[in-house]
Amino acid sequence: MTKIPENFKEIMVKNYGSKVENWVNALPNLLSKSEEIFNIHHLRPFEDLSYNYVADGMVGHLPVVLKLSFEKEALKREKDVLKAFEGRGTVRVLDYNEKLGALLLEKVVPGKSLANMGEDQKEVKQFCQVFKRLHQTQVNVNSEGVPTLVEWFAALKRYREIEGTTGDIPEEEMTLAEILLEELIQTTIDPVLMHGDLHHGNILENQGGGWKVIDPKGLFGDIHFETIQYLLNYIDRQGDPDIVLERRIQWMSSYLNLDQMRIIKWGVVRGILEACWALENGEDLDKGLEITNRFRRRLRLLAEVKEIDNNCYF
Repeated sequence: MTKIPENFKEIMVKNYGSKVENWVNALPNLLSKSEEIFNIHHLRPFEDLSYNYVADGMVGHLPVVLKLSFEKEALKREKDVLKAFEGRGTVRVLDYNEKLGALLLEKVVPGKSLANMGEDQKEVKQFCQVFKRLHQTQVNVNSEGVPTLVEWFAALKRYREIEGTTGDIPEEEMTLAEILLEELIQTTIDPVLMHGDLHHGNILENQGGGWKVIDPKGLFGDIHFETIQYLLNYIDRQGDPDIVLERRIQWMSSYLNLDQMRIIKWGVVRGILEACWALENGEDLDKGLEITNRFRRRLRLLAEVKEIDNNCYF
């Protein structure tokens, strides 16, 4: 029988609450059926499981990854996004069973993450190459079931409805985030399908020195937002976080022909989203506020360089 880590149920309940217990209890049966249907053998769970049960194994002589998810809709969206980006550097979908909530994928070998390069500029350049391949042209996709950025940032609206102007998030930062979000949404000309979680850990080295993209969330909106999750990782890579952020944005805007100001504004809003999510989960909001303030400092400097007269940045 395929092993299920002892603390997996505890992790899942922490993330989803007691509603997930029946799914975890049924997991041995789901695994058994998946092994039979997909003809998988030698399954071994990954370390550090969190929101899904993920294991590697073999189908014949082919290395594969099996993902079982409590959130079946999210798993279907992942499958659909990978299919939409097929041939652009994403892992291949080998099989899918909606009833089981099971997705079978090719395994990336050796599978080291982009972070293993250990040099910021090289990593950013590789990220940009992956980004360009992914977004070389608009993909044809049924956007039904893919959240828009308006939907993704709904926690800001929920916060305002519950807390008004007297919540834990400083009102100045909250108001700025709302202003920028509305501006960014209204000025998005050509919304695109995005990976939605394109960071170091989801870009893996493949055999022969190539790179494969895994674990898309699937979002629909401004392509500038696709850079943000990368910018939130390894923030002090070879330098002070503010310096690292500045040079990464400069590199990305140059390599990808993107607007620095839009990237920075999305970063400000993304930090407040992090804070709103933290409050909803009963967690500390400091990480989100730190993100917002780091991007806001960059926004102030760029506004000065461009001689933009907008007091809300200051």
